Amino acid sequence: MKTLSDFIAIILFFATYTATKNIILATIVAVVTGIAQAAYTYWQHRKLEPTQWLSFILVVVFGGLTIALNDRTFIMLKTTILPWLLAIIMVAMQLCGQNSLRLLLGKELTLPDHVWHKLGYAWIGFFLFLGALNLAIAYPFTAEREPVWMNFKLWGYLPISIAFSIAQGIYLVKHLPKESE
Repeated sequence: MKTLSDFIAIILFFATYTATKNIILATIVAVVTGIAQAAYTYWQHRKLEPTQWLSFILVVVFGGLTIALNDRTFIMLKTTILPWLLAIIMVAMQLCGQNSLRLLLGKELTLPDHVWHKLGYAWIGFFLFLGALNLAIAYPFTAEREPVWMNFKLWGYLPISIAFSIAQGIYLVKHLPKESE
């Protein structure tokens, strides 16, 4: 259920845009929904995960700039900034001797060090790729690029992310400890 609630703002963003073809109105809906989700999550659990904070801040900042300046550039650029920031954070943590994925998932998964290392760099590469791909699709952030970007975000960005996650899951299965009988 938590995973579904993470997508509510995205679903409402796309639904609003599909119904109105107005990216500013869709952004308003996404920002209001994102604020409500963050407030509800904080109220329920008394905390937000670091990735939830980062996503929340970017939605409010870039969504807010989009709304205040009536400029689609900011919300379109957010989809590049978020994965690039995550990649930078992960690289910085790797350089400091920490594996961000292990810190995030280490309680749920027991994996050898070399697997955590490979997973970390795979996600770093993937985040860099996603940000660059979004930039290539969205640039030059014009009204003509807007429907192309929206289609990519729904029918490209999300499926690519799901496919990568499934590939990571398949890779992980091979390295999970075998259960003793």
